[in-house]
Amino acid sequence: MAVGELDEIVVDCADPASLAVFWARVLGGEPVDRSPDWSYVDPPGQTRVAFQRVPEPKSGKNRLHIDVAVADIHAASAELAALGARLVGGIVTDTAGSFQVLLDPEGNEFCAVSGIDRTGRTGAEAVR
Repeated sequence: MAVGELDEIVVDCADPASLAVFWARVLGGEPVDRSPDWSYVDPPGQTRVAFQRVPEPKSGKNRLHIDVAVADIHAASAELAALGARLVGGIVTDTAGSFQVLLDPEGNEFCAVSGIDRTGRTGAEAVR
């Protein structure tokens, strides 16, 4: 029996409004500014991603990151870079699928993933 369910993922940041715009372009949905210190996006059919202003700068690697399922890892990596993400290293491919590590505009790590699925499907069918 679970104690609760996932409500939202909250990212500490310096500029909530600009990160909400970036992530809305990545995941879909419209950015919402609740206050100067709190913005969010509700991607269609997905968990809310919220952005909370904090006074301290990012100082190290995230202990938690977002994986974004994509159909074409090469095309998605290029599109994410065009939106303002920075690529970290190259695309990694193994028997589980492919991933590309990226940084959002504030340096928060996330991954584009393709062919990775919890049901055993592979390739393009894994992200349908």
